[in-house]
Amino acid sequence: MKFILAIDKFNTAIGKLAGWAIVILTFAISYEVFARYVLRAPTTWAFDVSYILYGTLFMLAGPYALARNAHVRGDFLYRTWSPVTQARLDLVLYILFFFPGIIALAWAGYKFAAFSWMIREHSSNSPNGPPLYHFKTLIPIVGVLMCVQGAAEVARCIICLRTGEWPPRLHDVEETEKLILDEAAAAREGSI
Repeated sequence: MKFILAIDKFNTAIGKLAGWAIVILTFAISYEVFARYVLRAPTTWAFDVSYILYGTLFMLAGPYALARNAHVRGDFLYRTWSPVTQARLDLVLYILFFFPGIIALAWAGYKFAAFSWMIREHSSNSPNGPPLYHFKTLIPIVGVLMCVQGAAEVARCIICLRTGEWPPRLHDVEETEKLILDEAAAAREGSI
């Protein structure tokens, strides 16, 4: 469990750090709107900054969401199953789909980033043409982070298959739906 929680903490910390990209993105876009419509002097960098920051946020949110068990799934069926059935299905899906896809992402991303570094790729979307090779390096890094978090999730599945219960996760935020369901359950227990 220490190994699993250490991976969760690492990917959660990276996800929270990457979350600050939304603040920077908000200020950059707000400044662009101000400069364009008030000063009548649009920036040459806003478009590149927006897709680089949004892409960074989007990619680094993947390992964070996996660590938080926040990826979308057919919960209307899944949550009615026993933990052991859930673990069996998750284990099969990790082996058949997750790891092959993420390993392909990391491998192709490595080649993509290496080529970008080799040619010192710059954006062609704006006159300034900021470098893109730093940004493209995130692709294989995220692939590795997803593989490591996937290994932690597989370990969770194996623990659940052995014990019949899902092992605990780190808690920092809760889904609104879960909070509402917990309140409703507490109200039912209080009225009994």
